Amino acid sequence: MEKRSNIKFGEAIAVLLMMLVVMGVGVIGFRISPQIPVLVVIALVILWARLRHFNWNDIHKGITDGVSTGIVPIFIFILIGVLISVWIAAGIIPSLMVAGFHMLSVRWFVPSVFIVCALIGTSIGSAFTTISTVGIALFGMGMTMSLNPALVAGAIISGAIFGDKTSPLSDSTNLASAIADADLFKHIKNLMWSTIPAFLVSLILYAILGHGTTSSDTLTKVSSTVQVLSGHYEITWWAALPILLMFVCAFMKIPAIGTLLINIAVAVGMIFIEDPTTRVPALVKMMETGFVSHTGNQAVDALLSRGGISSMMGTVSLIFMTLSLGGLLMKFDLIQIAMKPLVDRLHRNGDLVTAGIFAGIAVNLFVGEQYLSTILPGKAFKKPFNDHGLDNLALSRVLEDGGTVINYLVPWGVASSFAAGTLGVSTLAFLPFCFFSLLSPVFSILSGYTGIGLKKLPQTPVEG
Repeated sequence: MEKRSNIKFGEAIAVLLMMLVVMGVGVIGFRISPQIPVLVVIALVILWARLRHFNWNDIHKGITDGVSTGIVPIFIFILIGVLISVWIAAGIIPSLMVAGFHMLSVRWFVPSVFIVCALIGTSIGSAFTTISTVGIALFGMGMTMSLNPALVAGAIISGAIFGDKTSPLSDSTNLASAIADADLFKHIKNLMWSTIPAFLVSLILYAILGHGTTSSDTLTKVSSTVQVLSGHYEITWWAALPILLMFVCAFMKIPAIGTLLINIAVAVGMIFIEDPTTRVPALVKMMETGFVSHTGNQAVDALLSRGGISSMMGTVSLIFMTLSLGGLLMKFDLIQIAMKPLVDRLHRNGDLVTAGIFAGIAVNLFVGEQYLSTILPGKAFKKPFNDHGLDNLALSRVLEDGGTVINYLVPWGVASSFAAGTLGVSTLAFLPFCFFSLLSPVFSILSGYTGIGLKKLPQTPVEG
């Protein structure tokens, strides 16, 4: 039987390029959903493994090991589907929209969206939850204001990513620091050298591109939407309770699953309080298949008919398949073999940082899975970073800037598919406006070459 050590660099590159071509042609060329191209790639990788005389136990083990890392995220996605439907039914998202219309102006709406999502994301530590709750409300407001859907979606996603990246409650932030063996809070502090510049430039761009005027047509449309929402949903101050509850759960460090379950329970309670005649079978069906809005206003109904477990199944299936693919690649060391010659040839700190960034981007492109884009480059680059005198904090920042934030830009990525499905805007449409994700790697590379903010190992004094 062939051993993994016999796999050559050229062979590994050929397999990876084959994967990229199949997924790129399928998703970008034919504009089909990513599940089938990923499934085709898995089949081709298995075919290659069998031709290489790997046995089925190795293949099954790779799939099992890969999927096992995603059980919790899969369950979180299912809960988010339920949460969206009950938040709309309880009037929480409609109430947020009405409150937002009274507080935010069209002129500065887009940069305000970016800031709000950044603050909430930092507080709760979950980009997915931010996008699927407050993000939906803000997106609905933007559509009512006749703003570019892709621009608004880009601002929502960028703000949510900023929060997810800088929060000590974030799974991805904890993973990056753990893989690099870096202290979590020192890691977050060190992230600011690339994160703050990316945030400020993004804010300026959103202010320029989103700057508009409040026309009479827009005001009329906003007023009409507020009347529709107020006439068909319970718009009350206590709709803010679940939002406050998320902050409380974050403060108490309750994990995402617990936070979502508590919020779902509170929202269901609000539904029964607002309408004691609510039938349990109807409520259960809504949680399974999603909320359907019947206001008679086509635009409002399109925005608020969403959620449910079934709406998450596309994302869940994509997670399952990308994790399976990632498990196979890890089992056969394909990505590690492809990266090793590159790592061995790097000499300057800037080259090493750049290679680490592009390794994270490459894993995102090849696998489409956020966690693996942190784990694989982290394992490959830890020793080279230390050998070059770079601290583990330098590596942990590279893992965030090249891995975590990029998954939202990959059309077959789990995060981008979730965001696109939740907001109803394709990845290719919002990608040019997801400024924070685009800029974070740039500032990280600049830090590598200039040395500004690049954390180095302390010099050991030479004994005389």
